[in-house]
Amino acid sequence: MEQTNLRPLNYLNLLSRREIEGILDTHTEVFEMSRECSLAVLNTGNDGDDGAALLATNRDFEIEVHYQPRGIKLSVHNAPPSAFVDGVMIRGIQDHLFAALRDIIHYSHRLRSDQVDVTTTAGITDTVFDILKNAHVIRPDTQPNVVVCWGGHSIGRTEYEYTKEVGYQLGLRGCDIATGCGTGAMKGPMKGAAIGHAKQQFTGRYIGLTEPGIIAAESPNPIVNELVILPDIEKRLEAFVRLAHAVIVFPGGVGTIEEILYALSIRLHPSNRRAPLPLIFTGPEASRGYFTMIDTYLRTVLGPAIAEHYEIIIDDPAAVAVAAKSEVGRIKRFRKRNQEAYNYNWSLHLEPSLQQPFEPTHQNMASLDLTEGGEPHVLAAQLRRAMSGIVAGNVKPTGVAAVREHGPFRLTGSQRLIEATDEVLQTCIDQGRMKLGSAAYRPCYEMVHSDAA
Repeated sequence: MEQTNLRPLNYLNLLSRREIEGILDTHTEVFEMSRECSLAVLNTGNDGDDGAALLATNRDFEIEVHYQPRGIKLSVHNAPPSAFVDGVMIRGIQDHLFAALRDIIHYSHRLRSDQVDVTTTAGITDTVFDILKNAHVIRPDTQPNVVVCWGGHSIGRTEYEYTKEVGYQLGLRGCDIATGCGTGAMKGPMKGAAIGHAKQQFTGRYIGLTEPGIIAAESPNPIVNELVILPDIEKRLEAFVRLAHAVIVFPGGVGTIEEILYALSIRLHPSNRRAPLPLIFTGPEASRGYFTMIDTYLRTVLGPAIAEHYEIIIDDPAAVAVAAKSEVGRIKRFRKRNQEAYNYNWSLHLEPSLQQPFEPTHQNMASLDLTEGGEPHVLAAQLRRAMSGIVAGNVKPTGVAAVREHGPFRLTGSQRLIEATDEVLQTCIDQGRMKLGSAAYRPCYEMVHSDAA
């Protein structure tokens, strides 16, 4: 299809003239970001994690916003053919296009007009809330039932089928699903839950949370019916934990380890001692060794007591769903007792190191403090940043370009910590968890302990 004209369905369908003028007055770099995210949305359902290749293959793709007296119109040029059926764009993809425009331009204009505070902890938490509220993901008078599912996009068939079965069991129990919106362990729980919801005649929510740097590498899967594009990975992660009533972690690669470390840094902070954030690690019997490795790594770098902050359930989807549903009930009782909101976890304390965007340059990666002896929550946050940088070097266009130009990122720290981290990353490489089709994967990092630096 050379050109398709689209009008809003559910988003941006009721705008004032001032709001329309704001959309049309978008800065070039913001509109380019919107273009790239729109292309990723149009690639929905196509597996792949090479964002640069997607952009290169679709160099002639363009998207334009036009003003009309009754609202805005999008003109899409040279979109991927998979976005159409019989010459008509798939309705869900069309909806996601306007969602992408909504999120990127809404945040950009509020930032430019000083309507958001991204310099303080409270301000960033308010900003995440504002984005989710504007996307209608946060809704009043809703009961707690959002289960966040984390896990890798590059997983095997056995693990994928297991994520579907867990999702099915969650769907039967009326749980809504939120994931990173991509393929693999992000798609499986949604697909399974959709069947469980259908059997219970329950209208399910399949929330996909992403950010501009990752969406091209992890295009939304076809089940997502509520897409939100947060400004950066830190706000995306905060959105997950603020929305979650329980968190399930499936096998994954370095991005999954980043998510685990993020959640544990929150759990370990003294201010969050009473604030529940349930974490359940699970996979099929074939993945038992993976979670043994993760458990050993976490105990090694953060201390044996870290195991108190998560539960491991192997090869029992129903037990996982029962545990998650039980945790959802516990969250409801806790928030009711403390007169807290059901739909957004305001009580969690997040340190600036978890909220301020980390730019994975070679200098910033080399400056990370990966040494022992400090507070565990601080070390977990530093390790989270290291993993975030490796994700960028693997799949984000800017990170891939930086590694191509300057060589691998260099991470330095205590020998025991560096060796443990190197071992867990090497296992992810050996198991093909770093990238799709990663048989010839070349690490974008090198690990050096302080004594040898």
